[in-house]
Amino acid sequence: MITCDRCKTENLDGSQYCDECGAPLRPNGRSAVGPKLHKNGDGQNGSHAPVPGQHPEFAGGHVSAGLNISAMKNPGKPHARLVIEKGRSSGKQFMLCDVESHIGRWDADGGIFPDVDLDTDDPEAKVSRRHARITLTNGQYFVEDLGSTNGTFINRGKRLTPGQRQALCDGDEIIVGKTFLRFHILK
Repeated sequence: MITCDRCKTENLDGSQYCDECGAPLRPNGRSAVGPKLHKNGDGQNGSHAPVPGQHPEFAGGHVSAGLNISAMKNPGKPHARLVIEKGRSSGKQFMLCDVESHIGRWDADGGIFPDVDLDTDDPEAKVSRRHARITLTNGQYFVEDLGSTNGTFINRGKRLTPGQRQALCDGDEIIVGKTFLRFHILK
């Protein structure tokens, strides 16, 4: 059996993807995606904060060369959150723990596992697989559209030009496709 690191589901030997969450599996029993995730408020595994100490880059006390220095200072500590504001998933929260967080819909076959996975919250599929990215640079937050089909909007302004970062402030509304999110900086 191969245990998925993302959701801890047991999968049959030889499986390439987790039957439960779709994460890629490694033949040696470790998945190729990030750490185990906390359960969200509705009991489902979500794209939320990694469990402290479970980050693969810190396994055995070694740090991989590609890890961002900011992430090493507070691995897995949430610094911001997105909250769905409308619809059947209203109130659902996504904790942002890394200096870069992707918004989209998961696609196991394409190897797409966004930090803010709106797959189950976007029944009309208006959110692109790789829709937008939020980054934290020198204490300032930015959002960038990644060439999505239905666009990204801040505070109901003009559609963001793909590839151009827009500054984000605490309380800003982010619309991706038809999903309304509220951005909050954690103090």
